[in-house]
Amino acid sequence: MSFQDYLIALRKKATEIRIEAIKMITNAGSGAVGSALSCTEILTALYYGQGNDGPLFNIDPNNPNWDDQDYFILSKGGATPTLYAILADLGFFSSEELKFYKGTGALLTSLPRIKIPGIAGSTGLAGQGIGEGVGLALSLKTDRARNKVFVLAGDAELASGSVWESIIQAGQMKLGNFVLIVDRNNIQLDGIVRNLNVVDPIADKLEYFGFRTINVFAGHDFEQLLDAYEKSILETRLPVAIIAKTVKGKGVDFAENKSFYHDKAFSPEELAEAIKALERKID
Repeated sequence: MSFQDYLIALRKKATEIRIEAIKMITNAGSGAVGSALSCTEILTALYYGQGNDGPLFNIDPNNPNWDDQDYFILSKGGATPTLYAILADLGFFSSEELKFYKGTGALLTSLPRIKIPGIAGSTGLAGQGIGEGVGLALSLKTDRARNKVFVLAGDAELASGSVWESIIQAGQMKLGNFVLIVDRNNIQLDGIVRNLNVVDPIADKLEYFGFRTINVFAGHDFEQLLDAYEKSILETRLPVAIIAKTVKGKGVDFAENKSFYHDKAFSPEELAEAIKALERKID
C-alpha cells in the first residue's frame, strides 16, 4: 500500500468512527457530540497509525493485560463514544455493546471505567486523567519499563490547578515515557475557552515546566499527527506535549465550532442528515 492509500484508509476509518460515535450518542439521548468529533483523527492516528518501526501504539486486543503494551488514558471523558467505537472496531469487545452505550447495566458507561477492556484509567473530573497518567508513567519509569503513556485532555481542562501540579511533577521527574495530547478545539460548554480561562500560551507554559512541545496546527491532518506521534515516541528524556488545533464538532457541518453541541445529542433528523453527509465522504 502506498503512503497516499494509507492516508486515504485512515481518513475512511475516521469517518466510520464518527458515524458510530454519533449513532451511540443519539441512541443514548445524551452525550458530548462536539468533544467526540473534535478528537476523532487524534485517536484514529494513535490507535491505527504505523511508524517506521511498526505500530505507533502497542496494544493487543487479545491480551488486554499485556506487560509490554502502551497505555492510553482519556482525560476528556466526553469523548468516550469515539474511543469505544475504536476499541470495538479493534476487537476489545463486541461492536454490539455500542448499541447499549450509557444504558442501565451496560458495559459502556458515560465516562471511562477500567472494567471496560482496553480502558487503562477511570476518569471523570477535569484534569483527573492527567494525574493518573503521570502516576502510571512514574511507576513504569521506576520499574525501568519501556511502555509509553498517552493522555488526551481538552484545552478547557488546563484551567484546573491539579493539571499543573501533575505537569510540574512530570517535568521534574523527566518522564520521557509520558505524552500529553491537548485537543485544542477552543470551545467549552459555556463559550470560547480563551474568553473564559487564561490557559495561553500553553506551549510556553509546558516548556517552562520541562516538556518538549510539538504543535500540530492542523489537528485533523493525518500526516501531521503521525509525524507528531513518531517524534513523541523517539523522545525518551523529557515528557512530550502534542498540542493539536482542532475543530469542535468536526465532520458535521451544522455542528462545527458551536458550543451548543458541546454536550448535546443530535435529534433523529440531525443524525440522519449527519450520517448522509459522512457517508458521502466515504464514497
